[in-house]
Amino acid sequence: MTTPPPECPAHSSGGAAPGGLTRLYGPEVDADPEGLYEKLRAEYGPVAPVLLLGEQPAWLVVGHNENLEVLRNPSRFSRDSRIWNQLKDGKVPMDWPLLPVVAWQPVCVFADGVEHDRLRGAVTNSLGRLNRRGIRQYITRFANQLVDEICQSGRADLVSQFAEQLPMLVMTQLLGMPEEEGPRLVKALRDMLMGTETAIASNEYVMRLCTQLAVRKRADPGGDLASLLGRDDAGLTDEEIAEHLRLVLVAANETTVNLIASGLKMVLTDPRFRAHLNGGQMTLPDALEQVLWDEPPMAAVLGRWATGDTVLAGQQIKAGDMLMLGLAAGNVDPRVRPDLNASLYGNRSHLAFSSGPHECPGQDIGRAIADTGIDTLLMRLPDLHLAVEEGELRSRAAFLSRHMVDLPVKFSPRKPMGEQLPTPRTPQAQPPAAEMPPAQPEPIAAAAPVGAPVPRQRRSRWSALTSWFRGR
Repeated sequence: MTTPPPECPAHSSGGAAPGGLTRLYGPEVDADPEGLYEKLRAEYGPVAPVLLLGEQPAWLVVGHNENLEVLRNPSRFSRDSRIWNQLKDGKVPMDWPLLPVVAWQPVCVFADGVEHDRLRGAVTNSLGRLNRRGIRQYITRFANQLVDEICQSGRADLVSQFAEQLPMLVMTQLLGMPEEEGPRLVKALRDMLMGTETAIASNEYVMRLCTQLAVRKRADPGGDLASLLGRDDAGLTDEEIAEHLRLVLVAANETTVNLIASGLKMVLTDPRFRAHLNGGQMTLPDALEQVLWDEPPMAAVLGRWATGDTVLAGQQIKAGDMLMLGLAAGNVDPRVRPDLNASLYGNRSHLAFSSGPHECPGQDIGRAIADTGIDTLLMRLPDLHLAVEEGELRSRAAFLSRHMVDLPVKFSPRKPMGEQLPTPRTPQAQPPAAEMPPAQPEPIAAAAPVGAPVPRQRRSRWSALTSWFRGR
């Protein structure tokens, strides 16, 4: 027996929303999103009907294989949000907080087919031409600068004083932005992802900066990403360059912040990992791979839209229905991970960076920022340890991700390195290179356990868009 579609009032499950549907926001989600996902899995199976902010209906995909089926079949599940039935029927208000995340934009993640290939090709070619050695030099330098700011005190909060700062310091350099823009960008980007009442204003601010950068770099190019996008053979317009700069910032910052924070928490709370790292039995990238399974930087992703009536895991999906990819839920699907304590080192078939034609093209840079940054921190402060009990650590659940509030630590005070820090070279583009192929996931069965078992860790463009919106 199939479940009625989300719009149908025939649902009578125990949710608080009209029709019995579960709201994917509010206190229950904030308190225990993982528990809610498992509750939905038990009630509906791999695909569950839910309500998003503003009572917008969607399907949450919690199965690992079902997530892959959606991700790898753009002909059935498109990234073009203009086919969304709720939108076409005029049921989405112009001030809906999640519009900055789901409204169609001229970027590769909202395109399929030939247009996707053109836009994504520009991004992957430009990312591939960034000087990888120079990137690591920047990561190391900024990580050391952040350690210098805390090392004499013997105490720090590694979320606010390290994890939340390092990615944007690096990304502003790679994109060609002034360093001083970093702090405000971080706040605006997180505001957008949380779907607050000011999310649209935050989106406008980010786009204004990216547009100014695109125009400036067109006139005075360098070796940064903004300049490389402008010189690519795809012939991107200034608007397309600005949109892709915004996309890179959104994708790179929050995910990398969460990966750094979760990686540090794992090292600090599980002595076996710290011992294995110190003993050379595993590398930091190995440890971060486990984090990507247990605590993916993005818990869920909006969205895909059904191109026609179809069936997914027994659920009748209507043309234009929205699907939400439950990456964190898919990573703990009992059909592929019957034992959550089993180590998965070497197995990269997690969903943390998506899959299919829209798999994250910048994941290698995010990994580099996380593992180089954490490695630098641990080398400088080898006796780093938690300043509170593990149970006192706090997280804040945003709509699409879980963000650690703080990570207080203690360590022996040390002198800053100061002028001993090497000065990284100005970024220079490398010669054109072939597009880097995405990491090929290995089948779950092929994973070989390494190390100790790990416990589970629980007229602006916007004005044009709203004008188009009114016309619908």
